[in-house]
Amino acid sequence: RVHRAWPTTMLTRAHSAAFGARAMASARFAPAAHKIVSSRSVSTQLADEVPEAVSPAINAVVRNDWTREEIAAIYRMPFTELLHRAGTVHRQNFNPLEVQKCTLLSIKTGGCNEDCKYCAQSTRYKTFVKPQPMMSVDDVLEAAKRAKESGSTRFCMGTAWRELGNKKGAFGKILTMVSEVNSMGLEVCCTLGMVSKEQARDLKQAGLTAYNHNLDTSREHYPNVITTRSYDDRLQTIANVREAGISVCCGGILGLGETEDDRIGLLHELATMPEHPESVPVNALVPIDGTPLDVNSPPDVFQMARTIATARIIMPRSMVRLSAGRMSFSPLEQTVMFMAGANSIFSGDKLLTTPNPGKDEDAQLFDSLGIKGKPAFTSPLRPLQETAQAA
Repeated sequence: RVHRAWPTTMLTRAHSAAFGARAMASARFAPAAHKIVSSRSVSTQLADEVPEAVSPAINAVVRNDWTREEIAAIYRMPFTELLHRAGTVHRQNFNPLEVQKCTLLSIKTGGCNEDCKYCAQSTRYKTFVKPQPMMSVDDVLEAAKRAKESGSTRFCMGTAWRELGNKKGAFGKILTMVSEVNSMGLEVCCTLGMVSKEQARDLKQAGLTAYNHNLDTSREHYPNVITTRSYDDRLQTIANVREAGISVCCGGILGLGETEDDRIGLLHELATMPEHPESVPVNALVPIDGTPLDVNSPPDVFQMARTIATARIIMPRSMVRLSAGRMSFSPLEQTVMFMAGANSIFSGDKLLTTPNPGKDEDAQLFDSLGIKGKPAFTSPLRPLQETAQAA
């Protein structure tokens, strides 16, 4: 196979040094570099051999044994090369012109007793959110119908509490909601805090497609953000959901005061789970007045795109969801994130309690880019066995 690239004389010394530092990750990710043929003329001589990180034979491999060093080397690649790799892996597993539209509805808003420093729904902070009772089944189903009519193929329901616990009445209503939304032909996702093995089995039986339970950030930075629920509590809920046969939706939030190493640590935690999450949401902080993190700035497009692209490479079969915080980014910046491997957005003018681009804005963006909505219940292009054989 012939690969085209810039001549090595155009590479800076800094980039050349960086390529050497990343050799370990590249060696595990791709075979040796190829000779490069100049694009100017077939009569020109073969160019000098380009460092491996520039022109690899890119292959999407499902692995669960990534090291932090390998993930860090990928995350810190030259930006355009990182986008190229991620885009190639994306095309090996998904139609790059399909982006799933999802709708997230808060069915029980406010009144949460946890201390997540970014959250408007915590009772510990004075924010604009006031506690509300759980929505009725009929109101939720009506919202699901509107979501489907607007093009969403996944409907997500969230509650503001620490855990499902002994809320039998509320749980019964939720099971009815799940069953009825499933009957509409929509993927159904819930985020209800911590759940037991038994509750996860009940949700599966009702027809739940996916369960969202984010890790938020790295294990090291986590205590700086939340103290009322441990990192291992979150991992246990994910294990309970996985055991019940429900698809796992698990990602994090950028802008929580984390370092680059923390973002790499979060990606490492996700990519070394026994099975990769089928869905990896990447959220940008929406600073809420009254919360401890209201002084924080949202991440920039490079931080978001690097995180998305790295997730796409190390978890090639996962849906990577560009989630909360899209209002911080221009259409062009969102396009960069699609090029990095994001293939899902949340549609609708509100995401739980924070603003979100409206459906008309998203329709215009999709039309400008020539992309379309991804149908419900569609799998990656290649079977898992074929992806594994590619290793």
